Amino acid sequence: MTGQRLWRPTRRRVTGSLIAALAPVAACSVALGGLTTWVARGNAGSPARIAVTDGRVLLPFGGARDTAAFFRIANSGGADDRLLRVTSSATGGDATLSRHRMAGARAAYGQTVDSAAVPAGDGLAMSPFGTDVTVRAKETWREGDLVPFTLHFARSGRITALAVVVLPGTSGA
Repeated sequence: MTGQRLWRPTRRRVTGSLIAALAPVAACSVALGGLTTWVARGNAGSPARIAVTDGRVLLPFGGARDTAAFFRIANSGGADDRLLRVTSSATGGDATLSRHRMAGARAAYGQTVDSAAVPAGDGLAMSPFGTDVTVRAKETWREGDLVPFTLHFARSGRITALAVVVLPGTSGA
């Protein structure tokens, strides 16, 4: 056999190995403690905080029954959210999210969308020229009536809001 010697643990070798292993363990512990403190103090961000205001729904005229509802959605939180759908038991059918786009200088078309982004620190202002909620109006609606809606968000859950029935072209529309 060759003259190889077996490695035997000695006090000096064990101490050296433990000191070498202690440095990364200590660094990880300090980093984890710092991150835990940072998160506990609220510095890691906050959840979405959604507020729904300025709800209005256009009173259809002529023989039309479908109309649009608009809301101002503010997100004062630190996380983005998404509006997934809108429901209302006070309309004559299902409500759908839609977006209107221009197709030339004088034409526009509506397109159903699955959801709408509500960015953190900003929001979503629905309008006839962008995102809205398409609903079927009830024949009994009159100007000034309040229509309840439930807006369903990915992170914030359900939020109930009222929309006032307004005439198209008025300051409320």
